[in-house]
Amino acid sequence: MALGTAVLITSGLLTLAAPPDAEAAANCPGRKVRTLPFATGSVLLHRRGGYVCAVTVPKKPGVKQRMSVALRARGGRPVVDEGRYAHRAGPVTVHAGQRCVWVTGRVGGRTVVSGWILC
Repeated sequence: MALGTAVLITSGLLTLAAPPDAEAAANCPGRKVRTLPFATGSVLLHRRGGYVCAVTVPKKPGVKQRMSVALRARGGRPVVDEGRYAHRAGPVTVHAGQRCVWVTGRVGGRTVVSGWILC
């Protein structure tokens, strides 16, 4: 009983101590294919099959601030998540198939724009 409790407590502490990239990765399926860093955060891109997933994470998580992530496959409409978040914006997912994607991310007043990537 005590060993099981210790394992649960330890695993809970490890979960709380996970870095923002690891936390965001848990929300997007597949493998990480690109990180787009900018002054106040990063956009993490994952791919599985024909799907691409994006999450914006701040450099300083924990304080609510304006964040957004937008992901668009060429020829499609953008999927956007924006609001005041403490840890991440997203995940957002599009079916890209073999098409390029365009990604934008924002934390506070700073942004990153990818241009067409993953073609």
